[in-house]
Amino acid sequence: MTPAAAAALHGAEVIVGYKTYLDLVADFLTNKEVIASEMMKEVERCRKSLEMAESGKTVALVSGGDPGIYAMAGLVYQLAKELDCSCTIEVIPGIAAVNGCAAVLGAPLMHDFAAVSLSDLLTPWPLIEKRLIAAAMADFVTAIYNPRSKKRTQQIVTAKEIFLEHRLPSTPVGIVTAATRDHEKAVVTTLENMLEEEITMQSTVIVGNTTTYVWKGKMITPRGYADKYDLS
Repeated sequence: MTPAAAAALHGAEVIVGYKTYLDLVADFLTNKEVIASEMMKEVERCRKSLEMAESGKTVALVSGGDPGIYAMAGLVYQLAKELDCSCTIEVIPGIAAVNGCAAVLGAPLMHDFAAVSLSDLLTPWPLIEKRLIAAAMADFVTAIYNPRSKKRTQQIVTAKEIFLEHRLPSTPVGIVTAATRDHEKAVVTTLENMLEEEITMQSTVIVGNTTTYVWKGKMITPRGYADKYDLS
């Protein structure tokens, strides 16, 4: 959480969010009107937040990671447009999973990278597969969000197969689960062996590019400094 996000929670009269996320910010909920809901209720949460804001209240809608990356900011703006809302909307940046996980793994994102979500709940799988192929072909370091759920298990297998068509089996892969939380788990493995590790919906998988290497257990993607400067 950024200091700006903490300040927004302190200053809010109403805090709205997915129950699991609200549990993570329990210290901020004292003396607040709290509206919690379950998973898959994003539209309802955004709509309620806008309704409360239109009534004149200061509302904080809690999101995991950064609200503008695979999260709630876009939906808030879409609904605000449909409802012709006049309230002021401010997006408070957070630490996205890709940032938090990269820091745990070392420096895997030092060159161009892509982020692809494997969740086909809102995006058709053929389009996701097309994007995976493009990222693999272009040698992007690729951060894979929502890699596997209890019901959705084949997508990460297909993603691995796609990257193996364009990268060596020894390509470094980092898997971070529950980054920055108490039960954080991180492992650095290879493209060939990545599916031997535990991968869940709380995991982010970072696949290195053809120059990424491992040093002392950390993933490093060089940016080209060694070609331009004497690093010895």
